[in-house]
Amino acid sequence: MPRYKLTVEYDGRPFCGWQRQANGPSVQAVIERAIKAFTGEDVTIGGAGRTDTGVHATGQVAHADLSKDWPERTVLGALNHHSLPDPVSILAVEKMHEGFDARFSAIRRSYRYRIHNRLAPLTHDLGLAWHVKTELDAETMHEAAQEFVGHHDFTTFRHTRCQAKSPEKTLETFSVRRDGEFLIAECASRSFLHNQVRSMVGSLRLVGEGKWRVGDITKALAARDRKACGPVAPADGLYLTKVDYRSIEADLEEQRLWAHKRAATQPE
Repeated sequence: MPRYKLTVEYDGRPFCGWQRQANGPSVQAVIERAIKAFTGEDVTIGGAGRTDTGVHATGQVAHADLSKDWPERTVLGALNHHSLPDPVSILAVEKMHEGFDARFSAIRRSYRYRIHNRLAPLTHDLGLAWHVKTELDAETMHEAAQEFVGHHDFTTFRHTRCQAKSPEKTLETFSVRRDGEFLIAECASRSFLHNQVRSMVGSLRLVGEGKWRVGDITKALAARDRKACGPVAPADGLYLTKVDYRSIEADLEEQRLWAHKRAATQPE
């Protein structure tokens, strides 16, 4: 049964998030509906990241198992056709080895947050960026963002209903730069906690406005208390931009080791 890797772009505004839910439309459901219309199969796809309500993607990744060995170009065209009129686009389709998993084979996820920093109301970027009227100091925000880089307990910067087993994560990079009227915040990590990026950006806004100093980010991180977090940034400006993966050889070796470890822990 061929396994396909799908690179997906979507506008998150109409959706309750990536994951299929009973309370509203989801990106996962749109793609699964497209697969059903194309192949007649009921297929459950796996995604690299469960983006929340209103969060966008330019580089989400999913995997799907189809019973027939379809050409990649055929799958690409069919899924895009049957995804209409929803704002979901399959950018690329690639056949993968059987053990590839969009979530568990990933080694890095990258997010971008867009702030439209101007006094006038938004038109074209409404729902696609966070509108902040107060002028922000991007350089100081970038300096403060470096306090998040490294291995930390991010309890302060995760949702109270986050289901991760541990609040500890290793943030590889975090940058903030100005591009005209926009501030672009970008960060990368193997994985993120629920609302972590939006929580960090919301606190960095306070730094950019001069309400917090760089040291206040350090104190909030050390507090390990959700109450120490600044206001959480809205979903509008957040984009999952890229997911990086191990090589095929490294992925297969990782799966072999995991299967061996699992077998060793099973009762005889």
